[in-house]
Amino acid sequence: METAAWLAGCGIADVTGEPWRVGLMGYGMRFQRSTGIQLRQRSRAFLLVDRPSERRLVYVVADIGMFFRNVRDAVLARLDPSVYNEDNVVLTATHTHAGVAGYSGYRLYNMTTNGFRPRTFQAIVDGVVESIRLAEADLAPARLVLTRGELHDASVNRSPTAFARNPESDRRHFPTAIDPTTTLLRIERIERDGRLAGALNWFATHGTSLTNRNTLISGDNKGYAAYRWEREIAGVDYLAAATPGRPGFVAAFAQTNAGDMSPNVPDAVQGPTDDEVENTRIIGERQYDAAQALSEGGEEVGGGLDCRLSNVNLARLDVAAEFTGDGRAHRTGRAVLGAAFAAGTKEGPGAKPFREGVGANRLLSACCSAAYRLRPGLGDAQRPKALLIPAGRLGWTADVLPVQLVRIGSLVLIALAQEVTIVAGLRLRRAVAGVLGVPLEDVLVQGYANDYAGYVTTPEEYAEQRYEGGHTMFGRWELAAYVQEVTRLATDMRDGAPTRSLERAASARPAAPSATQAPAPVCTSVISQPRQTYRPGDVAVAEFAVSSGAGGLLPAYFFATDSAGNRVADDGDWSTTIEWVERGKQWLARATWRIPLDTTGTFSLTYQGGPRTDEFAVLE
Repeated sequence: METAAWLAGCGIADVTGEPWRVGLMGYGMRFQRSTGIQLRQRSRAFLLVDRPSERRLVYVVADIGMFFRNVRDAVLARLDPSVYNEDNVVLTATHTHAGVAGYSGYRLYNMTTNGFRPRTFQAIVDGVVESIRLAEADLAPARLVLTRGELHDASVNRSPTAFARNPESDRRHFPTAIDPTTTLLRIERIERDGRLAGALNWFATHGTSLTNRNTLISGDNKGYAAYRWEREIAGVDYLAAATPGRPGFVAAFAQTNAGDMSPNVPDAVQGPTDDEVENTRIIGERQYDAAQALSEGGEEVGGGLDCRLSNVNLARLDVAAEFTGDGRAHRTGRAVLGAAFAAGTKEGPGAKPFREGVGANRLLSACCSAAYRLRPGLGDAQRPKALLIPAGRLGWTADVLPVQLVRIGSLVLIALAQEVTIVAGLRLRRAVAGVLGVPLEDVLVQGYANDYAGYVTTPEEYAEQRYEGGHTMFGRWELAAYVQEVTRLATDMRDGAPTRSLERAASARPAAPSATQAPAPVCTSVISQPRQTYRPGDVAVAEFAVSSGAGGLLPAYFFATDSAGNRVADDGDWSTTIEWVERGKQWLARATWRIPLDTTGTFSLTYQGGPRTDEFAVLE
């Protein structure tokens, strides 16, 4: 048998939060509360072990809005401390804006959910840990293969005026104002004749194909891309995939520097069509197609694994002159959200009194100009932001944030807790590539990693004060601070030196053990039966009476089964939806199944733990 430089394992588990009237994470709209499920949320874990050194890395991509420190701490508390630590665990989010919120330890991100939601928090922690456990059980000799391509019709720059402020030398790298690079890391099992066992793709586009009017849980475009490859192409059975050692396939579509990248082509409002669900499918399909095209050829990744994490206080960090671009040393400021943050973006408008753009909020800007004159340090850090919410001073968000550098053979990942614009990402990548002496294309920014604290823009983009600049909380020198810190980590990695890190205070919400969930809503009867006959492509609908619209969480709530009792679809399929509706004093669960075009036979719909509908026929 061929000797492999790597051991690799893949695992997938459910992290779907509460689908009953809990705020969704991303747009920050109080009215946007969950009513059901369109596509379940998943955690996908990849475990890599460098055989010569026995070093290991676990890399998680979850269909959630963001990871927060309390979630990371809870996950680490459940892992073997002799094997895992802060350095070698990377937790990343796809940044779907249709995932359940309320699981953060920071007040800022729970304000639209009526506070902390223990069930959703526990579902995410349990699912992430389970996906890692399954990856451990799946560990086997493997080859890693890296391929790259371009994808030009799945993103658009939503802040072109801010992008245009960057120097021509930076803009030249992105002639269409987007980052079209799509990168695929393939995991091929040696004992399975090189069969593809896992695929980890990076591409920059936001999880905002679904608008702030959507109330159904979904992994958005990246969740669909993973579903498309796993379920529809590889035939993965999600409920059975929880069996350790079961041969399967896991595909994750991770983010990179997606800060100013919108999926709403061509104009960053809504697109490519007027149907947000269809847009989710189209943009997800394009990412899948681009990744799948990279599933042959490429360069094999040799051995060698190194992981470094440093906790850095971004609130008061001195930045040396060599990193600031103006020849002078500066200091970052405490986290402040600007008026442009409250304004939102075209794809997700915010509060009407506020607007994007420098000077657009005149009264507030005038007040801030006076404050900047009185407090020069504040002005140097935050000008020209129209200051709105002092989130750091209020204790609503983090000051100390993780900066992580991971090297997997030739591939280097810069994992940050923020949303990084494409030019900010370019500058970070150049800094790390220069220190490590590797090609720029071998260095990627992994945003939305390990915690969350807004955006990272270039100083030029910051000066425009679009949404991204208003949400760059630590001010104008935030990017320079990160360039300084990743340069330090890269230098330590190059020299084999230990990395300095701040001691963190206890998590904002302590790690909790796995808890027994409350009972799920009990189905008492079928209220509305499907029709007796359908054609392929039709939508079968049934309504079930349930005991309440709240309760414990299940891996599936309803199934479509054939006449032999075999499950052909469930609420983890793109072809299904389930929505809970309160009618007077009664709760109803409305289940729909869009019958695939290649399907005929006799079927029924069943609510988990309850009765099933009458059988119906699907005719040619």
